[in-house]
Amino acid sequence: MAADDTQLLARLLAGEQKAFKELVTTYQSAMRAVAYAIVGQRHVEEVVQDAWLSVVRHIASFEGRSSLKTWLLTITANSAKSRYKQNRREVLMDDLPSPHGTIDDDRFSPGDGHWLVAPFAWHQDTPEALLTEGELRDCLEHTLLNLSELQSSVLLLRERQGLELEEICNLLEISLSNVRVLLHRARLKVFATVEHFEETGEC
Repeated sequence: MAADDTQLLARLLAGEQKAFKELVTTYQSAMRAVAYAIVGQRHVEEVVQDAWLSVVRHIASFEGRSSLKTWLLTITANSAKSRYKQNRREVLMDDLPSPHGTIDDDRFSPGDGHWLVAPFAWHQDTPEALLTEGELRDCLEHTLLNLSELQSSVLLLRERQGLELEEICNLLEISLSNVRVLLHRARLKVFATVEHFEETGEC
């Protein structure tokens, strides 16, 4: 267990309210992404709430065999699976096309799916550039909302939470090849949005 986890766990076991707030702030979005992938938007809040209740009940029994993050996400996944097993999503390998057409696959590494050519980076800080950056951010959020539940969750868990592909496989109970497909297609759609915005200034 990492030193940061050890410190935070000690504070949690001591009943420190600030430590619980830190825990929620740090891991809530990752827990929501896991819940969203398994049960969909409708039941996310209930699943995450159930998971937090389970965390509070069992924090004293956490043995540190995994990271605190992995433990929390596993509890979330188990909460989602046990409560809404009948709603389990099947991964569809054939997905909807990108709204702006197809993008060549050679923009990504075939091995790990990382960008070979990164999207346009916005580094200007003029009022016009900042306005454009805000508009692009809105476009990207719109794209994320229109991804399938599993695509969105895999992308968020990988890019925002930094989970390894194998961890995502275990949490969502889908194959490594399926995770790669979901991540690749989500990244293609994000790149298509950026490219379209660069060319037209519109979503």
